Amino acid sequence: MEQRDARLEANRLRNMESKAAGTSHQREARLEENRLRTTESRAAETCEQRDSRLDENRLRMAESRAAETPERRDSRLEEQRQGAAESRVAETRGQRDARLQNECVQRQHSRQTSRRPDLKLAAFRYDPNYDYRAHPKVVIGKTDVICPHCQTKKSRSESPGMCCWNGNVNIPSLNPPPEPLLSYMSGNTAESKHFLQNIRKYNSCFQMTSFCTTVPVQETNFMPTSKVKGQIYYRIGALLSPPDENPKFLQVYFTGDEEQQVGQRCENIGGTRRNIVLNLQRMFHQHNTLVNLFKTALGRMPTGEYKVVIRADKRPTGEHERRFNAVNEVAVVMVSEDFDRRDIIIQKRNDSLQRISETHRSYDALQYSVIFWEREDGYHFNLKQTDPRTGSSTSEKVSAEDFYTGRIMIRDREPNHFLKCRQLFHQFIVDMYAKFESERPLYIRLNQRKLPEDDYIYLRDAEASDSDSTDVGRLVILPATFTGSPRHMHEYAQDAMLYVRTCGRPDLFKQKLTKLMDIITKSHIYGETRCWMYSVEWQKRGLLHSHIIVWFKDKIHPTQIVTIISTEIPNPEQDPGLFDIIFKNMIHLHCGPVNPNSPCMKDGKCTKHYPREFILETQRGNDGYPSFRRRRPGEGGFAARVKVRMNNQQTEIEVDKRWVVPYSPLLSKMFEAHINVEYCNSVKSNKYICKYVNKGSDMAVFCLRNENGVLDEILQYLMGRYISANEGVWHLLCFFDL
Repeated sequence: MEQRDARLEANRLRNMESKAAGTSHQREARLEENRLRTTESRAAETCEQRDSRLDENRLRMAESRAAETPERRDSRLEEQRQGAAESRVAETRGQRDARLQNECVQRQHSRQTSRRPDLKLAAFRYDPNYDYRAHPKVVIGKTDVICPHCQTKKSRSESPGMCCWNGNVNIPSLNPPPEPLLSYMSGNTAESKHFLQNIRKYNSCFQMTSFCTTVPVQETNFMPTSKVKGQIYYRIGALLSPPDENPKFLQVYFTGDEEQQVGQRCENIGGTRRNIVLNLQRMFHQHNTLVNLFKTALGRMPTGEYKVVIRADKRPTGEHERRFNAVNEVAVVMVSEDFDRRDIIIQKRNDSLQRISETHRSYDALQYSVIFWEREDGYHFNLKQTDPRTGSSTSEKVSAEDFYTGRIMIRDREPNHFLKCRQLFHQFIVDMYAKFESERPLYIRLNQRKLPEDDYIYLRDAEASDSDSTDVGRLVILPATFTGSPRHMHEYAQDAMLYVRTCGRPDLFKQKLTKLMDIITKSHIYGETRCWMYSVEWQKRGLLHSHIIVWFKDKIHPTQIVTIISTEIPNPEQDPGLFDIIFKNMIHLHCGPVNPNSPCMKDGKCTKHYPREFILETQRGNDGYPSFRRRRPGEGGFAARVKVRMNNQQTEIEVDKRWVVPYSPLLSKMFEAHINVEYCNSVKSNKYICKYVNKGSDMAVFCLRNENGVLDEILQYLMGRYISANEGVWHLLCFFDL
């Protein structure tokens, strides 16, 4: 011990001597290096690491204060007083106002903290006078954390490596667009607002490929986001259209003069303004390198026996000796030339269409001309990761998921016009999510023999059952390790059944985004948790919701249900905040005879069983869910008149407790959202959470096969999926884990 202390003391003295001998320039360089190192370390730490560091600092400070002598304490306080006095004498009026404002905020925060309730079992003792929205465990915080590698703005609760894998993924920035596109994206004028509202149409005017999907989606009524079903692919035709057909897509760029091109674009895509199309067309002819390369290649094609080739990957200049010298990335070659299967081959005039590989570097630019106005490269196989220390490329490749995650980030002091494209941005997200999600199924398809033996358990089940095992056919398996696959959801449901057997019935069932899980499982507002599970789903309109089941160590007694779950309308005088939240989020839209066109109506009845009956006391239901107390206005309940829109008309109606969806006052006050809370007493909720209806395993897995008797689970998954923009961003940023 004495040797260790002596060594540490020698190190301290040597360090002090080194600092004393250094010049002022060396001292500044050392301090700046320390600041940078500290900034990088703070930016990379998680919320738990930050809280742990602050706790350690507080303990160290408390120990230091407890060990100091009275004389040392008085000396320290006197030094602090003198330093504060000198600082205030030197501060400007602006600095003084900022200091006073900061002190005011700190006092308010201190007062709020002093009366901050303990969240443990807080659901059983809701306080209408406390603003739960301001609780630090609920507040997400500002995006004030800057990644030291790519300058992405994030909140402290977000993963440090979600943007660029701590500097390993380096995505080149997009240059801001020139005029007039820059002004059209501003949204400051009537013309720019029209452009943004119709941005997908204007992009369609200039896209060079056709957008195709295997299963068309009929968009009816309200549709706030872009979505597709099935597989997505692009096709490209010849440079010139046949004599008896109107030019489309890429062909319009090489048709007649400027006026003819504008007229053809407006004729192909209705609802566009001629002057905007003309201005954008001039911009693309001037700045889009693909358009200019196509013009050069078309002018140099000696005969129809030549083709234009856009190479899938960049190669060194001069590798192909039959290339024309004017271009490096777009080549004109003979018909007999050998091509990579991912290369884009375009003939001068031909009726055939070519499907473009998703991993071609021009895949994005050919379809999204408004976003990639300069024809920047998208994702391709030759993208390599970067060593953040040396800046050199490594042998590891960048995945499509990491590439597009970095592309959509908001960065400090870097305008990203990509994020201003509204519905076109939604379409792009759906498209790119379909691209990177197809990478894993492709690998699984090519490596079926390497799958674990457990993935064939359903085949053994079919052989053991009464079904004819010879009818099973050849299998292409999508294993349970693929999140969201039928096998994954099937195993998820089996896990829920196991939880019921080992932990008993579940206690709570909720619909909410995943932010509230820490409040439930770590702050224990309902008590300590034993286990929990969830699933995240997207409605056909692309809206996100989550189903969550929680098991608690101490079971909630039926007499406590009224304490934690309510179907009452709050008193607007005692709790006006909760009253507004409930009326905005937890009132079932009026249906039935007064509104037969409501989405919940089927065969003349409400599928959600509203309006409910008036009940004086909470009763246990036959289906495992209780019938909550709903008192009449004369028996202690409240009613209110609200304005709603029914049958495209504004109508004022009276709302009482029969229309209230069960909610938790605490969670509703915290999150100001639709959070349906139920007390569960059966396994029915477990099956519902995974969309698991009462089927045998053979019926759940073996459902469709093609004419050759091949059951292709990968194709079934790709053909049956719906993809919305919200879901695309969710998976792109790896938000599927709570």
